[in-house]
Amino acid sequence: MLHSGLRAIVIGGFAIVLWFGSALVAPTAQALTQIPLSDVTYHECPAELSEGAITSGGTSMRANCFIVTGKAKNTSGKPIYNADIFGRIYDANGNSVLENRTRLGSIDEVPLGESDFELRITIPANQPTPLQLEQFKAAGFAGKVRR
Repeated sequence: MLHSGLRAIVIGGFAIVLWFGSALVAPTAQALTQIPLSDVTYHECPAELSEGAITSGGTSMRANCFIVTGKAKNTSGKPIYNADIFGRIYDANGNSVLENRTRLGSIDEVPLGESDFELRITIPANQPTPLQLEQFKAAGFAGKVRR
């Protein structure tokens, strides 16, 4: 049995080693970088992309395919990777076309400055157009994110 003073020194020593050891191997935190999106618009998918489109989520319904395009502006000083695109899309009647879903897709890499982006969406064919695209933004990381 260790003397209580010696036990405190040993436990304290282990705590210091564990603390310094974890500090040396702990991954660095990377801050999420906001990327403004502008000129967001959409057009119908080319025939080869939209042929036979159906909705997902357990029920198969005819669907329309659209390509959403716009500009991403990266002023962070570093390329941004894996930027998630968020936004709201409504049909001509103001109904949400992607209920309870604001993450719409991603951009693999956003270089410095302004660049184009596009993403494909599929919505039920019974939702009338024109679509209303609102609150579009993106956010990503300055380093590669492992998945």
